[in-house]
Amino acid sequence: MRKLSNIFWLGTKELRSFMHDFVLLGLVVYAFSFAVITQAQSNSQELHNASIGIVDEDNSVLSRRIAHAFLPPYFKPPQPIAERDIVPLMNAGKYTFVVDIPPNFQQDVLGGRRPQIQVDVDATAMVQAGLGSGYTDQIITTEIANFLSHAEGTPLAPVNLVVHIAFNPNVTTAWFTSVMGIINSVTMLAIILSGAAIIREREHGTMDHLLVMPLTPFEIAMSKVWANGLVITVAVGLSLSVVVRLILAIPIAGSIPLFMVGVVIYLFFATAIGIFLGTVARSMPQLGLLYMLVYMPMNMLSGSNTPLESMPPWLAFVMQASPSTHFVSFAQSILYRGAGLEVVWPQFLATALIGGLFFGLALRRFRSVAAQVT
Repeated sequence: MRKLSNIFWLGTKELRSFMHDFVLLGLVVYAFSFAVITQAQSNSQELHNASIGIVDEDNSVLSRRIAHAFLPPYFKPPQPIAERDIVPLMNAGKYTFVVDIPPNFQQDVLGGRRPQIQVDVDATAMVQAGLGSGYTDQIITTEIANFLSHAEGTPLAPVNLVVHIAFNPNVTTAWFTSVMGIINSVTMLAIILSGAAIIREREHGTMDHLLVMPLTPFEIAMSKVWANGLVITVAVGLSLSVVVRLILAIPIAGSIPLFMVGVVIYLFFATAIGIFLGTVARSMPQLGLLYMLVYMPMNMLSGSNTPLESMPPWLAFVMQASPSTHFVSFAQSILYRGAGLEVVWPQFLATALIGGLFFGLALRRFRSVAAQVT
């Protein structure tokens, strides 16, 4: 009970120190609010409101059907332009796509002469250019096939391909990037806050005071773990409930309380990394450099940006030793696919075991540093 009391009161001291550190407080608020909103709304990977111009040199029923087939929200309403204006308007950035329908197009199509439609694409808008080219080809091909089937009684294809997209029906990027932004911020802030807590104690000279008191290194380390973990856990819950659900209006398929349990388990690993780096670094600039060397590869290879299946097999196997990989896996399963505990318990168990191992190593390092100080 005495150890628990010491851990509790040391943790409350840590919380008071955090609330008076306006830089770290502002970082937490920004990372789980404005950063999530910005990442969700600005990093769009789907075709949306692409500007398109139509050069209709045929002025036939088929050409008008093609022009009217480009609909929101993928495309803005097509604007009729002259053939001579294609190059000046695209050079000025007015249109991302321009569809040029040649003269006698409908007549050539009915005659089986395979006429060509020219589609000019501004590839400086790289994502929209790549997706829009495929959409444009599909739209034009579909309209021509439907026109011919009605005009000549051409039978439809024997197979009708129906695609059902699960968990994100409209393939909206914000549904993915908003939640991934929160997941990445958990790792980032857990390392920074716990590492900064160690550096702050050392810079203020209070670490020496703590070590000469009847306190063990375990009690000091655990107080920083639960205090900083509490800050991040509360921030994650508010971010999912307020920012993602209310402000961005993005549905969460699974159980937020179950995900929060996983966050608490994962924080033992992430805060242990921060404590370990805090014992290695001698100042905040050094902590920042060490943080970049640890966080960047761990984040990029965790599966939050690209799936593990797209990585080399040996690298995907190595990353199974990182709790961040299992954290991203069960977070996506719960929040995207609505998985329950019966599905994600292996990832919970792996995160707890590997995180406990890392926490033990960090505590051993902290004890050795404390012994040198005393």
